[in-house]
Amino acid sequence: MRKLPLTPLAAAALAVVTLLGVLARPAAAQPASMLFTMFCARCHGATGHGDGDDAASLSTKPQDFHDCAAMAKKPDDQLFNAVKGGGTSVGLPSDMPAWGTGLNDQQIHDLVAYVRGFCK
Repeated sequence: MRKLPLTPLAAAALAVVTLLGVLARPAAAQPASMLFTMFCARCHGATGHGDGDDAASLSTKPQDFHDCAAMAKKPDDQLFNAVKGGGTSVGLPSDMPAWGTGLNDQQIHDLVAYVRGFCK
């Protein structure tokens, strides 16, 4: 079978269709890295350094997940509860929103494991 080269227009159309397919997946089917990008990166930054686009507008600097000494002091259940119930649920500032209505428990556990990976 002969392969035909993709024209720039066809390549762009294929990229758009692929992107729409990824965005249309329910959050439950998305990997933790994608959930991090969707729910966390605006404040915590794309690479988890607490330097996201919205970080400067917050009253408290978001956690830098690469600060391994600080992260070692936070048990997984504290991170889980901060994501699920927001910062105030664990005695942190209200800048951290609650994501418990947008993410299920498994997704939150996956996010906790993902951010732990920044210190490995």
